[in-house]
Amino acid sequence: MFKFMNKQDGGIVSPIDGKCINIEDVPDKVFSTRMMGDGFAIIPSDNIVVSPVDGIIVMIPNSKHAFGIKTRSGVEILVHVGLDTVNLKGRGFEIFVKVGDKVKKNMPILKFDDNIMDEMNIDKTTMVIFTAGYNQSIKLECYDREVHRGDTLIK
Repeated sequence: MFKFMNKQDGGIVSPIDGKCINIEDVPDKVFSTRMMGDGFAIIPSDNIVVSPVDGIIVMIPNSKHAFGIKTRSGVEILVHVGLDTVNLKGRGFEIFVKVGDKVKKNMPILKFDDNIMDEMNIDKTTMVIFTAGYNQSIKLECYDREVHRGDTLIK
């Protein structure tokens, strides 16, 4: 693990249970080539997504498949559930927060319906992307290992 978050941010935890993978291994060029920013991904074994950091919710699209958080120190993080999930137009997603809400690490943010995702043959890989406030390469010790919601991945 490595340190990059400001002490007041308190690190980052896994937002979901599953297998942690390098962002380069995500089967979507927008993410794997870091077009939106560097990060990591989890191939989920669960359907509850929690906040990976303490911060404020700054974005939730109408499709409910993603959310953006800004930490106290200004790091902005996008948590994006699945590939091509925007096409579901919110179907199968339940959001527990709204833009402007303060959230704490491990606080439930959204839930997705596994059955709908499976029925639509959607890849559920969940990306955690650092979109602003951090410009270094992200390399984690958890790659290719199972992680659990709330496990500290970055101190």
